[in-house]
Amino acid sequence: MYKTLNPEWGKVFTFNIKDIHSVLEVTVFDEDKHGSPEFLGKIAIPIQKIKNGERKYYALKDKKLRRRAKGAILLEMEVIWNNVRAAVRTFNPREQKYMDQEQKFKISVLQYNLTRVTGLVSAMVDTGKFINSCFQWESKSRSLIAFLAYLLIVWNFELYMVPIAILLIFLWKYVEVCITEKFRKPVEEDDYVESEDEDDDKDEEKEGSKRSFKEKLHTIERVCQTIQNTLDEVACFGERVKNTFNFTVPWLSWLAVIVLCIATCVLYLVPLRVLILAWGINKFTKKLRAPHAINNNELLDFLSRMPSDNQIKQYSELRPENLRSDSPKKKK
Repeated sequence: MYKTLNPEWGKVFTFNIKDIHSVLEVTVFDEDKHGSPEFLGKIAIPIQKIKNGERKYYALKDKKLRRRAKGAILLEMEVIWNNVRAAVRTFNPREQKYMDQEQKFKISVLQYNLTRVTGLVSAMVDTGKFINSCFQWESKSRSLIAFLAYLLIVWNFELYMVPIAILLIFLWKYVEVCITEKFRKPVEEDDYVESEDEDDDKDEEKEGSKRSFKEKLHTIERVCQTIQNTLDEVACFGERVKNTFNFTVPWLSWLAVIVLCIATCVLYLVPLRVLILAWGINKFTKKLRAPHAINNNELLDFLSRMPSDNQIKQYSELRPENLRSDSPKKKK
């Protein structure tokens, strides 16, 4: 649409979604008859956050989904899905996003990933110090309670108590989330992690052509990129575990609670040797029963659906500014 700053598309699109944990990305361009289209902004909406029939403005963001761009878009969406089929799909391998560009090495990204991993390591170190303080009797009352709890748990320990302990952590975090939800502030643009300004591919090519040591630095860059991506994977794993307990995606957390409840009942009623036998038979005969089946780990497949802290920031919604109710941007 030409000669308007408030286009109304009025289009209806239908997509076949195989995974309810997918993310819908909408990108807005300004068409130019004499050149390439100009990027105006984009948004990323987790499918599970869609409320059927709700007309809602979404503030546009930059290409990295970190900072605010100019304008907003009005969307009305509807999702039809089945909870049982979605739960089964959650424990299967996630489809790869083939259009995802490989992360390039940048000092700021490396520092950010290092900070994320450092935060996880610090949490584990603090936990170790807390446990060690109980052994050192720094607080007599705390050490006495820990000692009595240790004797009681070890003496009466059964395997089915493991999922019960995890369920207690879920209960504690759920109560914590319910209490802190009222005091949580809305996401603002300043909450985003500081990153480098968006670089155009043309500028990068010009800079690359000026480097006389490009070939020599290429090997070092690949090593640094591997370290950067490894740190990102480690940080994402820890953050997804944390977000599971924090009910960041309530549907996934409640699914974990249900699975743990079932596991508790099974471990209580079925002997351990029977469970190990069933697991081994399944592993040995899986290739015979389904020759084209993909090897997977159900726990890792489940965690892959939980967003990391970085993805949560990308999917968060910014408050639209300077909207005109009489001429909205529409898309359905």
